[in-house]
Amino acid sequence: MNSKQDSMDDGGIDQSSANDSVTEATKPEIRPLRVWPAILFVFLIWGLRIGSRLADESSFGVLMAGFMGPCLVSLLILLWWVFFSRALIKEKLIGAIGLIIIIVLTTALSHKTVFGFGTMIYAVPWGMTAFAVVITCARRRYPARTALALLAALIGFGYWDLVRTDEIHGDFKAVQNWRWEPTAEERFLETLATRAPTPDVESREPLASPEWPGFRGADRRGEQWEVVLVEDWQTHPPREIWRVRVGPGWSSFSVAGNRLFTQEQRGDDEVVVCYSARDGSELWTHQDVSRFWETIGGAGPRATPTIAGDGLYTLGANGLLNRLDPLTGRLVWQCDLRKDAGRNPPEWGFASSPLVTHGLVIVHAGGTDDKGILAYDETTGELRWSAPAGDHSYSSPQLSMVDGKECVLMLTNKGIRFVEPETGDVIGNHVWEFKQYRVVQPLVVAGSSVLLGTPMGMGTQRVDARWDGEQFVTETGWISKRMKPYFNDFVSHDGFLYGFDNNVFACVDIRDGEKKWKQGRYGHGQVLLLPSGGQLLVISEQGELVLLRASPDSFSELGRHKVLSGRTWNHPVVVGNRLYVRNGVEAACFELAINETP
Repeated sequence: MNSKQDSMDDGGIDQSSANDSVTEATKPEIRPLRVWPAILFVFLIWGLRIGSRLADESSFGVLMAGFMGPCLVSLLILLWWVFFSRALIKEKLIGAIGLIIIIVLTTALSHKTVFGFGTMIYAVPWGMTAFAVVITCARRRYPARTALALLAALIGFGYWDLVRTDEIHGDFKAVQNWRWEPTAEERFLETLATRAPTPDVESREPLASPEWPGFRGADRRGEQWEVVLVEDWQTHPPREIWRVRVGPGWSSFSVAGNRLFTQEQRGDDEVVVCYSARDGSELWTHQDVSRFWETIGGAGPRATPTIAGDGLYTLGANGLLNRLDPLTGRLVWQCDLRKDAGRNPPEWGFASSPLVTHGLVIVHAGGTDDKGILAYDETTGELRWSAPAGDHSYSSPQLSMVDGKECVLMLTNKGIRFVEPETGDVIGNHVWEFKQYRVVQPLVVAGSSVLLGTPMGMGTQRVDARWDGEQFVTETGWISKRMKPYFNDFVSHDGFLYGFDNNVFACVDIRDGEKKWKQGRYGHGQVLLLPSGGQLLVISEQGELVLLRASPDSFSELGRHKVLSGRTWNHPVVVGNRLYVRNGVEAACFELAINETP
């Protein structure tokens, strides 16, 4: 008998054919994957991202929905794939393990400016979107479709290994460049070899009466009374006098005569620089080996130097507090907030611009117990007193008169403290806790009320303070969500508040917190008040200078002129007919057309 006959049983059935039929019948069915889950997940990822950016209102919920939401939805794609998709078990395991390997590998290879924050915000949504689209739309079956989907995910994740993040704006929009291109700081450092300090032969006399002694002026209100600008910028636009490259940092300028003082990062050195107001040349520098960097703000110091008497006082982002000779840059004394307050730099660095008053140098440190505010002897640097305050603030101590009493105002995540400047005794404490952070300066209005600005949907509170016998009493006047400043300080004029409600410029009535108008879209910029002319000088986040009329009746833009390139968060300074501006890349001086000085 032949083999076919051998394979037949007694009933004449072909056993090999029967086995083939059983094998085909028991093969697992490879069904096409459902398309609608991928469409839903991709819609959620990019709907959350785009929707949060279109929203004018800033709140912690919107922030999390827009930036953490897509990452969480991406996790749902992986869970759907493993537990609920129609894929074969073998295919599910290969796909899941492949995705995990890709995520771990590409994350490890990413640039430090992308690692962590950038991975969650950008790489994960892009990579998982690519995987979901290809795995459900590919017409090929396993294993080809799994291989194609993993390849797409590798491209989606891997792209972010080729770039670095150079800027993250206030709305968390990022500016990326190829990681092998030189950074702005690297290009700046290359120019330092040809830059030599220019001797300054001027006397110390201008230092005794500086035109702009520190952060936001003498009283930190962001006002320049002695200037009224010509409003026809079509005929009389700002005229550039000089422009120089600078290192990264968010310091503003302080001004005394021909000297401009600021702080910047130069490689591994945190540097205090004195520039010439006439031509932008470098007069002297002081270096400290210290470098602070974080993902959002990047590298560099955050505070602005303070001119007082024969001293220039600076605070670095890592907590080095210096007294320098403003004529030469010579170090007189140095203290370290990390040691004196017993804490590491906060998330975005020490940002307190020193307040010099009553022979003391006062800064916020945010240490535990009574180490929140520190006061050092102006002459020796010896710690004279310390006082409790919140542990998280990027605001600066401010000397103000409140209901006839001179006190230091300190705004933190806990609220605002009123402190006696000579002794550090806490006069009053108004509690308004915020789990995140506060950045802007408190603003005293009507002599006995203080405006406290808070981002992320909290808004602005008016605190009314008064003396009741020997007791200092505070109570809430109103809380308005019509003004929610992030790190953008506001100003007041004739009973109205002008500033940034998230990223849109607005006007609010100080009496009740009601909105008068909200219109100017200048990103997360800064504003300077010129009260003599009822004018507002805004510098946008994109580096445009904008002249507005300070009127509650309507929004009125009078002129606009590009003055800087790149992300601009630094406060502008006006002295006479000169405008001084800078960001983390460049500094510039412009001549402004002014009317007769009042």
